Amino acid sequence: MDTPDRLLTPAEVARMFHVDPKTVSRWALAGKLTSFRTLGGHRRFREAEILAHIASTQQTKES
Repeated sequence: MDTPDRLLTPAEVARMFHVDPKTVSRWALAGKLTSFRTLGGHRRFREAEILAHIASTQQTKES
């Protein structure tokens, strides 16, 4: 059985990218990061997608 992906808040994602949480929200609005809204209207990000995005940006910097 697959374990569900951990959900991250904009603040958690911001710490991973070393940016402000508002920047993360702007990236989501621009389509750079995939997010969804909880029933309460809060934005959440799937941890696996964020980690993959970080890995791809690191590869780009190393090339």
